[in-house]
Formats: sequence, structure tokens, C-alpha cells
Amino acid sequence: MAQRDYIDLMELQLRIKEGIEEAFPGRYWVKAEISSWNPRVNGHCYLTLSQSRGGKPVAESRAMIWKWNFPRLKAFFQQETGQALGAGITVLVKVQVSYSELYGISLFIEDIDPAFTLGEQALERKRAIEKLEKEGYMEMQKELMLPEIPYRLAVITSKTAAGYGDFRRHLLENERGYAFQLDLYEALMQGEQAPPSIISAIREVSEKPYDALLILRGGGSELDLACFDDFNLAVAIATCPVPVVTAIGHDRDVHIADMVANTAVKTPTALADLFLEAYAAQDARLDALDRRIGTALRHHYLEMVRKADAAFSRVRLALIRRHGALETLLQRSTARISRGLGLKWAEVARLSDHAAHRLRFAASARVSQEISAVALREARIKATDPRNILALGYVLVTGKDNKVLKTVENVRAGDRIGVRFQDGSLTAKVDEVYSETIDNNKVNIA
Repeated sequence: MAQRDYIDLMELQLRIKEGIEEAFPGRYWVKAEISSWNPRVNGHCYLTLSQSRGGKPVAESRAMIWKWNFPRLKAFFQQETGQALGAGITVLVKVQVSYSELYGISLFIEDIDPAFTLGEQALERKRAIEKLEKEGYMEMQKELMLPEIPYRLAVITSKTAAGYGDFRRHLLENERGYAFQLDLYEALMQGEQAPPSIISAIREVSEKPYDALLILRGGGSELDLACFDDFNLAVAIATCPVPVVTAIGHDRDVHIADMVANTAVKTPTALADLFLEAYAAQDARLDALDRRIGTALRHHYLEMVRKADAAFSRVRLALIRRHGALETLLQRSTARISRGLGLKWAEVARLSDHAAHRLRFAASARVSQEISAVALREARIKATDPRNILALGYVLVTGKDNKVLKTVENVRAGDRIGVRFQDGSLTAKVDEVYSETIDNNKVNIA
């Protein structure tokens, strides 16, 4: 096998370094955006410079500011622009191109031009903020109130986002067992299409009765999170009828979406804690209310017991006094009744004797009166006795129905009649009947 000509990696790197240093021997002013910003405790500041087209990065390079130069540049930039030097700013910096065999190309920043104060994204961001403030969008969401117990939650994020998984677990698997209705509305969370995608999801949520709308995005580079400074997205958040809560990026990130939202927190976990703490606060209020009610009930019970004991003592004392008074009254009444009964008994005995005498006299008179009446009735009965009449020669005639005949009106010739005398009776047959009104000239001939 033929032996190939080669050089080792170190020699290659040295040749590249020589070539780069020969090609870029001086200092160059470079326009770029600071896409990452990382000051170190040793005083140096490490950052990434980048360039984007159409929302996509097309160039990127490591950069560094030495510790003896970093405080001066930082203070100078802030003094001239009124803005802290950091990620998301397009800057014009004077750099020296360096090549390291281990780390590749690096740009050492020696100076910065304050004329490039904010950079393209930062300048656009500033203009957007000013326009939102002028048109009154900044305070719209602040006028909405989150419910004391927000239960129905809509979340706009990417389903596969790690931050969403952390948020969901922290919220739904809480140790106190608080329950939530959590509905996911998926949207793009970075890039040029992210704002219209999120706006569409906001409009869909706005048509439903949610207690809160959550916009969730985990950490990323400034370029990844630049979509949350979009003016139209900020307007959609501000005009949403549902309170919007944002959790976008890292602790150090503040986006326009955060500014116009009802509430902004830093991390997905903090977002979950916001709602868990609302439930915990309500629990605490209920516990405090329960304690106050319990204390009030105990105090009320003890007061009622005290009043009942006092009332019982008063009633018992009153009953003892009343019992004594009744016993005295009873003794007096018994004596009066006894005396009264004695007097009444004597009076009754007197009246009884008098009444008995009157009854005996009246009974005697009544008996005599009744004897006279009986004798009179007896005399009358004897006077009207038919036998006495018959003894005078009169007779008693009865018809065929054994009834006494008092007239000849219903008697006909041939009728059988009975005739009773004093000493007997007989039957006869009627031959002729004479009436005084018709036969006055006839006499009864037997």
C-alpha cells in the first residue's frame, strides 16, 4: 500500500492561523447582533455575535471582551444609549480576529460604537413598546382580574416542549391534590411564523369561557425568543378577554409579551406555582375562616352555657322562693278553707234542718191534697160509670162491630144489634129504622 503524504492536525491549525492573521492583520468594525451574553465571575465576558436573514441565522461567531476592557465598554454603552449592554442588541463593534488551535476563530472586542445604540431588533422592540404605550395596550390586561380559584386553564405552547412537561407535572401532580382543567392549544413558539400561530391560538381561546390563558415557552437563545417582542402578538395578548399569564425564557428575559400580559412569571414551574399558590391561599382563607367559626362557636357555646347556668340559678332561686310563698299561701288558704267549711257546714246543717221541716210540712200538705183529688176523681168516675146509668133503666146498644151505637145513621133493617141492661144483655134484629129528621110522626113500636 502506497504511503500518503499528510500533516498532523496541529500543523494544519497553525497554517490556518497564519493565513487568518495574514488576511486580517488589523482591526475591523463589524455589525452584528449579540445573540448570547455571558459575563463570567473572572471578569471576562463571553458572547456570541450573529446575523439573521428572514428570521434565520446565517452567520455566527464566538466573541470575547477582556476583563480589563469589559467594565469600560459596558458603562460607556449604557451611558450613551440609556440601555444596558446585553443580548438582543445589534451593535457595531471593533474586533480583532484571532484563531485558536483548540477553539477556532474568535473575535476580541476592543471598542463599541454608541451610534449603533440598540440594534435592529432592539430598536424595533423600543418602537413597538412606545406604540403600545401610546395606544393604551400596556394596561388593558392589568384591568382583568384572575379568579380566586382559576380552574379552567388554556395553555398555548408546543406539545413537545420540555417546559410544558415540567409545568404539567408540577401543576397536575401536586401533593395537595388540587384539580385543574388544562387544555392545550398548540402553536409555533419560535421563528417568523410563531407570532401568527400564537395569535390564532389566542383567538380560539378567546371564544371559550376560560379562567386564564397561559403562554408557555422554555429557555432559548435571544433569536429563538425574539418572536415574543412582535407588535401584533402584543396587541392580541392585550385585547384578549381572558387574563393572560406568560412564562417565557429565562429569569433574565423580559419580552413585550410579558409587559402587556396580565401577569408574567419567569419559569414554567413558577407558572404552576402561581395557580397552586392561589388554591393554597384559598385553602388558607378557608382554614382561617374555619378556625374563626370554630372559635366563635366555642365562645358562643360557652357564653350560652354561662347564660344557661345563670338563668338556671335564677330560676332555681325563684322556684325556691315561689315554693316557700306557695306553702305559706297554702297553709293560710287551708286554714281559711277549714274555717269557712266549718261555718258553711253549720249553715248547711241549719238550712238542712229547716228544709227538712219544710219538706215534712209540704209533704203532709201534698199528701192531703192528693187524697182529696183522688176522692174527687173517684166520685167522678162513679158518677160516669155506665152501670150506674144502666141502673136508671137505660140500655147500651152496640152494632155488628161491637161499637156503641150513638145514632141510627149507619143502622139498616136486618142488622143484628146487642142490647146491654144492668143485669144482662141480649141480641136483636132490626126490623125497621126510624130517623127523627125523616120519620118524625112515627114512634118506635117494639
